[in-house]
Amino acid sequence: MLYLKELLIILILAIVVAGNLGDVAYDYREGASMTHIAMELSIAVLSVALISGLTFGVWRQSRSNAHLKKELASLSGSPGQGLPPALASARHELALVLKKQFEDWQLTQTEREVAMLLLKGLSFKEIAAVRDTMEKTVRQQASTIYKKAGVSGRHTFSAWFIEDLL
Repeated sequence: MLYLKELLIILILAIVVAGNLGDVAYDYREGASMTHIAMELSIAVLSVALISGLTFGVWRQSRSNAHLKKELASLSGSPGQGLPPALASARHELALVLKKQFEDWQLTQTEREVAMLLLKGLSFKEIAAVRDTMEKTVRQQASTIYKKAGVSGRHTFSAWFIEDLL
């Protein structure tokens, strides 16, 4: 039920388009004014444009979520593919540091995934979409992560990892 709200809106707009087009055909046969027909056609065109925009947005978000899921699954500490060797090595070392710290904090696998997405800067809503869960669940998981890490929130959680590097 990831995009239920968006799909419901798309369905409603599709019904509006179908109803308007049916009404336009009926009004045309009955000899309605061209102003009236043009107004109803403009509503149908606007609805089609909104359907297209929403569909594209849902598709784009779905692709982004799939990419993030794939990236999250690959965070096993292996060096980045296609990166310059020094950057790939640094990324690998950071992954090892994160893994060790998450173990020290005794984060569950789910909490580790949420923590990685928090560090990447995703919002609770985006994390919920990537993980196919509710935003409220992600908020609760984040609170648990912060408590285990001994920090007060997202900013101090992220700063914990970069504070000594600067």
